[in-house]
Amino acid sequence: MAAVYKSLAKTSSKADKMDIDEDSKSSGNGVRKNKQRVLILSSRGVTHRHRHLLNDLAAMLPHGRKDVKFDSKSNLYQLNELAELYNCNNVMFFEARKGKDLYMWFSKVPNGPTIKFHAQNLHTMEELHFQGNCLKGSRPILSFDATFETEPHLQVIKEVFTHMFGVPEGARKSKPFVDHVMGFSVADGKIWIRNYEIREVAKTKGDDGDEEEEGATSKKSKKGGLDSKETDISLIEIGPRFVLTPIIIQEGAFGGPIIYENKRFISPNHVRAELRKSKASRHVARQEQTRDNLARKRKLGLENGEAFKDKSGLDTRELFA
Repeated sequence: MAAVYKSLAKTSSKADKMDIDEDSKSSGNGVRKNKQRVLILSSRGVTHRHRHLLNDLAAMLPHGRKDVKFDSKSNLYQLNELAELYNCNNVMFFEARKGKDLYMWFSKVPNGPTIKFHAQNLHTMEELHFQGNCLKGSRPILSFDATFETEPHLQVIKEVFTHMFGVPEGARKSKPFVDHVMGFSVADGKIWIRNYEIREVAKTKGDDGDEEEEGATSKKSKKGGLDSKETDISLIEIGPRFVLTPIIIQEGAFGGPIIYENKRFISPNHVRAELRKSKASRHVARQEQTRDNLARKRKLGLENGEAFKDKSGLDTRELFA
């Protein structure tokens, strides 16, 4: 047993030396690895739809770590310590308000920045029964709209999204395949996020012209050694899909000065308050109209639908006139 232990110890020491040499060579050559880890967690009060969206995003990000619910909604700076505890440099926090509204925080730990979004039009993978499918743990292709290069705050959002949703090569639980595309587009001051599968289907024989072209390509492939198989590439939506409205961008990680604020954003609480006021004003107008109609009928003596009703001496309007 001692001889076996010595031999195993020698092999392990050699392997450790080889790893150290490879690391020193990679650092000496200037090759820098993209090391990104995302901490995904939510606050208390999330609905079932919010929870399903969180689970879908956690399944899409093999370099993420899902944690239990965070109790506080005001002391968000404590998430920095939690991220350092789990060796994560990105935080994706789902904040639920009043059991209806969902706010998403994207932060770079420990130096920032931090972006707060309002999430709307949430649709999970199982809700709409999307036809697409992809390998769990595969790396996505991130497709950004050209609008992200027009304004500074959109450039910051693009960089943060790249670190959040871009799976680094060689990450834990990741597969060496690229079979889906995540699209980010800007419209009406909002960011629309979609997820598509890259599906390749072999072409079928069609017209005579196509057959002639296929014959020509097959001859060329036989001569030049090229692949004669042709495929049609299409995109099929997988999900989830949601819309994000940027609210503020802070310089630090869950703190610091505000470097951008969306002046066009209207709080959902304000929208609901305006709806309640409009309903209340309509109710008040109806009450005033009925009161005016009753007063007009009393003046004409048409309370019970009878015109010129005979008034007796015991009528209240005669007694208290």
